[in-house]
This record gives sequence, C-alpha cells and structure tokens, in this order.
Amino acid sequence: MPAPSVLPREFYARSPEAVARDLLGKRLVRVLDGERLEGVVVETEAYHGGEDPASRAYHGLKGYNAMMWDEPGRLFVYNVHRYWMLNVVAHEAGAVGGVLFRAIEPTRGLKTMRRLRPVADDRELTSGPGKLSVALGVTRELLGYPATDPDGPLYILDAPCVADYCTSHRIGVTRDLPEELRFYVPGNRFVSRG
Repeated sequence: MPAPSVLPREFYARSPEAVARDLLGKRLVRVLDGERLEGVVVETEAYHGGEDPASRAYHGLKGYNAMMWDEPGRLFVYNVHRYWMLNVVAHEAGAVGGVLFRAIEPTRGLKTMRRLRPVADDRELTSGPGKLSVALGVTRELLGYPATDPDGPLYILDAPCVADYCTSHRIGVTRDLPEELRFYVPGNRFVSRG
C-alpha cells in the first residue's frame, strides 16, 4: 500500500468552504523537535475576504492579515486571547480566504501533546483551535510555511474524504454570514463544544 501523499497546492486553490469541508478526515502532521505529532482533522471553519464580517480580512489588506491574500496552501497563524490560531490559506484565483483548524483527533505523539498541554482527559487535548495549537506547539514561527511541503514543520496528508459531516454557523464570532461555514464530523469526541 503506497504511503499517503501530501495535499498539493491545487487542493487549496478553491473556495474556502470547499476546502474546509474536504479537509475533514485528512491527517495534520506537525514535526516538532524531530518528532511527528499527528491527528485526523475533525472540525474546520471557512473564512472569506472583505465581504465576511468574521474574517481577519474584513477590514482590507493589513500587515497582520496579508497572508490571506497569499498563495493557497500556506499557513496563516495569528493570536487570539493568548492562543495561536492555525489556518491554511484557501481561495480561488483573485480571491481571499482561509480555513481555521478547530479540532483534530490525535493519533500520534500523544505523550508530547500531553506534556505541552497537560489535561486529565485526552478529549481536551485538541478539541478547539487554541487547545490544538498548544498541544502541537504551534507558534507564529509557522506563519507563511507551505502546508504542501513534506519536509516542512507542518503539512497535511491526503486520506479518504469524510462522507458524513455536519455544518453550523461559526463559533465565537459576533457577526456571521448567512451560510453555515463550520464543518465537523458528527459524533467525534474531539469536536469542540463551542
């Protein structure tokens, strides 16, 4: 059986909602101090450009959000309430957008994840965007790295698409679009509880 391949740049060169939906079931890999930490993506949120009031891009191109205009497949990392948020740039040509990783089901490197984020219950390791970033050692240093580079510090491996998924409005935003842009695997115990 061939080894899974890293998702190519073309995967991310689509609408943010298509990418957010199709990332469910893919494998997020973080290489930290030579160790591979890994998990299955179980929850994401899509963000658009200037027309999206919940997006970092809503107020136009600024220094802190410039990565959202960059080529699809690059990592976009920013800080909210002391936590780094891990995103990947995702948009069609000439557009702006990204996808927030909200939760993964950890499958490899749990000992290190528990050291980075000591919790009594493993369900709390990666069941939210801030939790996920702490457990994976995500910092601003990842900003701009291509998630398409298998030799990079963080990349996404292909895996079968999730056939059964649910949607909802995005969590923790004060203004939202009418579309439901949060995607998650129903019944998965690592999906955040809002």
